[in-house]
Amino acid sequence: MANALVFIDNPGAALKKSSLELLTIARSLGETAVAFTGELNDDVAATLGAYGATTVYQPSVDDLDNYLVGPKAAYLAAAVAASGATAVLVDNSPEGKEIAGRLGIKLNAGVITDVVGVEADGTAHKSVLAGSYNTTAKATTPVTVLSVKANNVEPAPSGDATAPATAKVEVPADGLANSARIASRTEKPASGRPDLSEARIVVAGGRGVDGDFGPLEELADALGAAVGASRAATDAGWIGHDAQVGQTGVTVSPQLYISAGISGAIQQKAGMQTSKVIVAINKDAESPVFEIADYGIIGDLFKVLPQATAEIKKRKG
Repeated sequence: MANALVFIDNPGAALKKSSLELLTIARSLGETAVAFTGELNDDVAATLGAYGATTVYQPSVDDLDNYLVGPKAAYLAAAVAASGATAVLVDNSPEGKEIAGRLGIKLNAGVITDVVGVEADGTAHKSVLAGSYNTTAKATTPVTVLSVKANNVEPAPSGDATAPATAKVEVPADGLANSARIASRTEKPASGRPDLSEARIVVAGGRGVDGDFGPLEELADALGAAVGASRAATDAGWIGHDAQVGQTGVTVSPQLYISAGISGAIQQKAGMQTSKVIVAINKDAESPVFEIADYGIIGDLFKVLPQATAEIKKRKG
């Protein structure tokens, strides 16, 4: 029986960094199993084993990705029963949190969201009030469901990796019968940059970019970073809404967050102030963003960013 079950929803070919982070955290709770969706090829199975998974469960149906979250929650509940896990870890994306909530109802389990760390006894460290405070929480139910924020632990393989066993889990028929099905998808062209929610470095722009994200994109590419934005920038149509960082957008927690031309309203802070290091660039010395910045540059982003990009490229050779 596993102590922890990690849900990895993996319709793509490669495992995401956040999935490896979940496995790293889960190992501290004891024997770890994985409830997997997507193609389980030899390379993926080997990686799961290297990160401590002893058993990998797969659903009895192969089209869960064509549904919204209902069938995934039903599958995960069945995987919990099969594994005997007392802790279930999912990612902290909007879909992950919805699955966590549905699973909590199905299992009568305690649900803890926005988790940034877990102790061996199941006590969770949780980010609250827009990242202003960290609290601890522990469920009193037999099973605990945890949605874990990305970029709060460094992925680390297990020291005694073995090839995981595999097993099929029957997805209840009622889990599929009344569930909304996805009719079609439109693929978005890949930018080549890391996913915003998982990126170790984020370069974000706001109203101060005045429609020109070119200097930010050049710096981001030099750093291997993702590009983010404030709501003002996305509402103006300067960049897609999927780049919005903030209370109503994506919450990020990178190692480095570079804020350029963003005033730092509370809604924006809510999405980024748990970043490990914050560098703020703004012409207005009174901008609220400087209150939470580790380093501040009072200056014109159109002068500062190109200089930074040139220096980084020079040092990289």
